[in-house]
Amino acid sequence: MIRLSNIKLPLDHSEDDLKQAVLAMLSIKPEQLVDIHVHRRGYDARKKTNIFLIYTLDVETTNNEALLDQFADSQLIKATPDMAYKFVAQAPEGLTERPIVIGFGPCGLLMGLVLAQMGYKPIILERGKEVRQRTKDTFGFWRQKVLNTESNVQFGEGGAGTFSDGKLYTQVKDPNHYSRKVLEEFVAAGAPEEIMFVSKPHIGTFRLVSMVEKMRAKIIEMGGEIRFESRVDDLHIEDGQITGLTLSNGEQLHSRHIALAVGHSARDTFQMLFEKQVYMEAKPFSIGFRIEHQQSAIDEARFGPNAGHPILGAADYKLVHHCKNGRSVYSFCMCPGGTVVAATSEEKRVVTNGMSQYSRSERNANSAIVVGIDPNDYPGGPLAGIDFQRELESNAYLLGGENYDAPAQRVGDFLKGQPSDALGVVEPSFKPGIKLTDLSKALPDFCIEAIREAIPAFNRKIKGFALEDALLTGVETRTSSPLNIKRGDDYQSINVRGLYPAGEGAGYAGGIMSAAIDGIRVAEAIALDMKP
Repeated sequence: MIRLSNIKLPLDHSEDDLKQAVLAMLSIKPEQLVDIHVHRRGYDARKKTNIFLIYTLDVETTNNEALLDQFADSQLIKATPDMAYKFVAQAPEGLTERPIVIGFGPCGLLMGLVLAQMGYKPIILERGKEVRQRTKDTFGFWRQKVLNTESNVQFGEGGAGTFSDGKLYTQVKDPNHYSRKVLEEFVAAGAPEEIMFVSKPHIGTFRLVSMVEKMRAKIIEMGGEIRFESRVDDLHIEDGQITGLTLSNGEQLHSRHIALAVGHSARDTFQMLFEKQVYMEAKPFSIGFRIEHQQSAIDEARFGPNAGHPILGAADYKLVHHCKNGRSVYSFCMCPGGTVVAATSEEKRVVTNGMSQYSRSERNANSAIVVGIDPNDYPGGPLAGIDFQRELESNAYLLGGENYDAPAQRVGDFLKGQPSDALGVVEPSFKPGIKLTDLSKALPDFCIEAIREAIPAFNRKIKGFALEDALLTGVETRTSSPLNIKRGDDYQSINVRGLYPAGEGAGYAGGIMSAAIDGIRVAEAIALDMKP
């Protein structure tokens, strides 16, 4: 097939318009065109009154080779690449060792699935519960303030990505088209087929729940084993080689190939790894607040008269500002038509995150507004970032009233440096609830200074962003892992052979898609190392 790029058409174009654009681009007659397949569809909304769609198409003609020769110098007309996933190995007959995957979030899920598809029958250990029971526990915390520290937004089947917007796009380089493999597996598990071609695919929490269940069943059908409520409390290391592990119930498992896909909040596991002298380093991450606006206001600001168009859906945004104090402030994990959710995994701490359903139909838009920090801001060794996070989360618990409500403040009051005592037109979505206060006490002074400078700057890009009644809710501390478990080109720990740090928790991903891609890469590394 032939891939055509950068085809621009009006928002309300017809199917015939698309066909005519292909004919014009290739200078061919209608009878020479056999088929059109949409590979990618995005939009350009820089001019609100003239929004247009941008297509990448794969087309079949009666003379593909001749056309590719004719347009050999064009950057917009190329042969469609082979994006089919190819397994790097197959397990030998009489497999005597099974790889172990610790964690069943996006990274562990795809790692386990690919290992199972290659015949390696992985054992997957998840400290939390299966996804439906985990959902009950999480909603129980939001509604009744009863926290289960092993079953919540952070821990359980599906990982932290289950309670998110379900975004499936990433900026990581992907020359092997692993993202295509991820999307195909998600569609096979029940995701809408549009995720294969829209430029910013998402799924939403409720759909993710049933998808994760179907993928789990697929792994088990191929010989994999998944154990819930199975926290890893110790690793067995002999002469620099991993040999097994001990579970929280005392059971020991043996393997010389163990992957760590534990997510960014497995703080006790990080402590155990540090004590076992697995090499790790502190790394930069970001901290800040969640900001909420009415979604209709964001739609109007981004799309103007085209707000509400079904193809465009709920508007999102991506913002960054470089401050006078040398800090960078940016929007993160933007959730159109979503809610701000309680994401703590430890008692007497408050953490926020954002979540959307597939419909993105809730009244508010929210995103994290965060400030980049690095180990110079929290000196003290590889685990110092965790201590810093905990300090901020404990302080937020106090500011919120010591009952898991979150501290919040109207944007206008925050910019003026005065506490809030009443809400405006933006109603908070955070559950259990909020307590209006002065958020300048929630973060270090340099963060408050940077965010106060950034919000008016963002308002110049999105009219109404600095709306006085917009709401800030704190604190957002789990943007990424505060440490990096170093690995080599073979994906193994640089000082423990057979241990494979992976995904977001180890510092190699940031979001569902990049974590899933890293899971595939590590699965391949394990399979190649186990190959006879």
